[in-house]
Amino acid sequence: MTHRPRHLLLAASAFAAVLMTSACGGTTIDDAQDSGGTGPTGTADPNAEIPEGLKIDFLPKQLNNPFFDIVNTGGTEAVEELGGIATERGGTEATADSQVEYINAASQAGSDVIVIAANDPDAVCPALNEARDNGAAIVGYDSNANCTDVFVNQSTTELIGRTLVEMIAEDLGGEGTFAVLSATPNATNQNAWIAVMEEVLAEDEYADLELVDVVYGNDDDLQSFQEMQGLIQAHPDLDGVVSPTTVGLAAAARYISDSEYQGEFVVTGLGTPNQMSEFVHDGTVNRFALWNPQDLGYLAGYTGAALKAGQITGAAGETFTAGRLGEFTFETDGEIVLGPPQVFDADNVDDFDF
Repeated sequence: MTHRPRHLLLAASAFAAVLMTSACGGTTIDDAQDSGGTGPTGTADPNAEIPEGLKIDFLPKQLNNPFFDIVNTGGTEAVEELGGIATERGGTEATADSQVEYINAASQAGSDVIVIAANDPDAVCPALNEARDNGAAIVGYDSNANCTDVFVNQSTTELIGRTLVEMIAEDLGGEGTFAVLSATPNATNQNAWIAVMEEVLAEDEYADLELVDVVYGNDDDLQSFQEMQGLIQAHPDLDGVVSPTTVGLAAAARYISDSEYQGEFVVTGLGTPNQMSEFVHDGTVNRFALWNPQDLGYLAGYTGAALKAGQITGAAGETFTAGRLGEFTFETDGEIVLGPPQVFDADNVDDFDF
């Protein structure tokens, strides 16, 4: 996409007052905020067998979220390979209160493993700690809580935050203003990535790039679309937006694609290829990034089973095999990393199907 500063476009034509609505579903990442939860305990037995029939519950940020639908498909795949029983629990709103209800339900049902993408790093902990007392191993994925036994990180916070800055910088030609359209104000992963972005922006290389605002769409389709509209109205000279959540990115892209700024205003962030392909091909989005969400769920399922079986405790240096993904090593206590983010563009976006 060829970028022209928006203020030049405004000089040529009047600013449109209102644009039309719609959007799509989504999510995020995190490096556990250096938490590690309860921390590794006991001694690992790499040769321990994973028992069949493990009850493994997946608690996404919300149900009916396209990103987590894909993640939990991978989780179910892993659990079924291991002869276990996978259950997805959750509400339709991304709130901590809703998650507490379903954590309690999983615990009461005798869950062996609870895999959770926390909507708040602390509010869910009393319920998770009680579930642990009842025998459940607690695994964080996507967005960690401060009380998990281990965290399955999609990538590292540093890699993701830097990738987001690199993409917006490349699309803006190294200079201009942009805003962030995030998920929830308390999402540990979103806030960690934004903090890294701010650190990277302080480097000399990005001296001409300015982050002017951060807004929250609460991973809600319509609200994210409206926040994108609000950014345009609040910052008439804004050049671009970064949305580190698939819901927000799709909402921002749809808004811009139907506007006079399509092809002039930069949109990038984290999204899925199937969701974003049309916006890449119509010129609304030049590039975006993500990890493989199905592999994230798959790794989380295997990690939970290995933890419950005693193959791992989450201590740095421990290794285990996660099915088709192969061997993984805990580089730090309490955290396993899926891998670096994948950048998608017109050359490769149709090579992926998720």
